Amino acid sequence: MTGFRFSVNVLGIESPEAFARSCRAVEEAGYDALFAADHLGVPAPFPTLVAAAYATERLRVGTLVLNAGFWNPALLAREIATTDALTGGRLEVGLGAGHMKWEFESAGIVWEPFGARADRLEATIAELRRLFAHPGYEPQAAMREAFGMPVLRPVQRHGFGGEGPPLIVGGTGDRILAIAAAHADIVGVAGAYQVRGRPPGTFRIGSATEADDRVRFARACAGPRADHIEWHTLLQLVLETDDREAAAASVAHRLGLPVGDLLDTPFLLIGTVEEMAAQILNARDRYGFTHFTVHAPFRDVFARVIARVRETERPPAPAD
Repeated sequence: MTGFRFSVNVLGIESPEAFARSCRAVEEAGYDALFAADHLGVPAPFPTLVAAAYATERLRVGTLVLNAGFWNPALLAREIATTDALTGGRLEVGLGAGHMKWEFESAGIVWEPFGARADRLEATIAELRRLFAHPGYEPQAAMREAFGMPVLRPVQRHGFGGEGPPLIVGGTGDRILAIAAAHADIVGVAGAYQVRGRPPGTFRIGSATEADDRVRFARACAGPRADHIEWHTLLQLVLETDDREAAAASVAHRLGLPVGDLLDTPFLLIGTVEEMAAQILNARDRYGFTHFTVHAPFRDVFARVIARVRETERPPAPAD
């Protein structure tokens, strides 16, 4: 079994009706999940996910990813439990340390050094696990139970040590990948690398060699858990073309890698639909990636890649 899953990020909300149509189109196109980010200037994640689940039948929904520095763990636990209940247990929770300094400054939140932000991420995971294991925010839980009122807790029992929804954590550095390997059900090996000496949030695309190294590191940290983890990556670009080299050359400067490396990296797709489907299969075989997310502008072209991957993986029909 390949275990492939495919997901897409939310782009925006024009109207309730248009958003519902967009979510249904994502589901009909063969995607497995729809994710919302946690950045200033984009839709707030939790109401967006509830609306997406309400508009669809099977689509899972999730955060990719929440900025741990923006959230009080107790209040975040309430949001997660409520959203998991209202989506019928279709929620996946992605958590990150935060990397956009300007967002912290705009929100009036202190921008801490990376080590402190990583500590906050790990502490948030631990506190969510504790709260989900003892739901209801005592002593109110006893009062609610006495009056026959339901206690607030997540529907799912998969992530957070079996106490809540599946947990997604991903990154590129040792510290975040070690946290992901220790705690997450879905580990994301990110393809965007901070450019040294440039302001926080200035990125380049990672190479195939870097992907090899990061996967080896994360799997070593996970130990026996590694084979039970879903390995994920975010595709930064999906570019359909009949000339891979020319297309790669046109974006090489912007993405910060030589053409040869762009053609080999697992963090973007360049080529015909057939060639891009082959790149997905290679990324599974080489790195173990089985869950791929794309940004909303690439939804339609990637849907055709998904169809080709699934067609390739489908067992042949039995002979008459």
